[in-house]
Amino acid sequence: MNDSRGQDLARVDPRHLDLLRELADRGSVTAVARATHRTPSAVSQQLRTAQRELKGVPLVEPHGRGLRLTEAGRLLADGGRDLSRTVAEVQARWDEFMGSASGTVRVATLPSAATVLLPGVLDRLAPTDVSLECSDMDIAESEYSGMVADHDIVIGHSFTGPVPAGAEHLVTAALLREPLDIALRVDHPLAAKARVTARDLVAYEWYGVPVGYPFDGLRIAVETTAGEPVRVAQRLRDNRLIEALVASSDRVAVLPRYSTAPGAGLVLRPVHGMDAARWIVAILRPDHAERLAVRTALEAFRAVGRSVGEV
Repeated sequence: MNDSRGQDLARVDPRHLDLLRELADRGSVTAVARATHRTPSAVSQQLRTAQRELKGVPLVEPHGRGLRLTEAGRLLADGGRDLSRTVAEVQARWDEFMGSASGTVRVATLPSAATVLLPGVLDRLAPTDVSLECSDMDIAESEYSGMVADHDIVIGHSFTGPVPAGAEHLVTAALLREPLDIALRVDHPLAAKARVTARDLVAYEWYGVPVGYPFDGLRIAVETTAGEPVRVAQRLRDNRLIEALVASSDRVAVLPRYSTAPGAGLVLRPVHGMDAARWIVAILRPDHAERLAVRTALEAFRAVGRSVGEV
């Protein structure tokens, strides 16, 4: 690359690098506009300005009904990520120099994970100047990575391992490995058994979760072992709703051991021969992970996770 092109790059507004990163993370001009409180036309205008700064090197190109980054645009978007991380590292060092972490940490969390972790985390953070702004969400495993653009910490789960699908390029921290059991009403015909088998379970209808959700992995394992399909009566997301439905019928369901409400008219039984569990995981964008306040909150989540069970 010649010297004049290098000089062009030196004059690029850092805010334009951040805009390209936003487009890479969010996938569309409309999504970037919504997240940054601008109009789509304003975002498009800024993209054109960035392109002019580089003497017309294309940064975006038409794709379907929208735009996508070119190879040059992706390179600069990566630069935007590096820049954001560097600024966050400097901020973290400054916070340490000033003596304490402070600020608000935005957390999106799976409700069942929050049931186990959040009360203890709030207790641990109470004496500090770090506060949490929490929202709950229940989405498929592959969608967690998309939440990090708008949150400092995303608490999700995975059936297959400590890094949820789609989060391989992000910072992840395993908080807890929570066993998955079969929920039965207290006087269910299978409740007298210490463990249930796959053959036991295919004899009853199930309350399941949507396909792609981690709990569905145990249903698949049961079907594989038994050699016949499970009959799923309903696919539902809310664990408390599933608890109430299981307590009033002969249907069974997969529920997590630590976060299932005690005294709900249920018993939990492991499946014989299956070490079924979900990983509860914190997922962070690399630049967000550098903030001292975020690191403080993350350590509180990790400490509470260790106090509950194995990691």
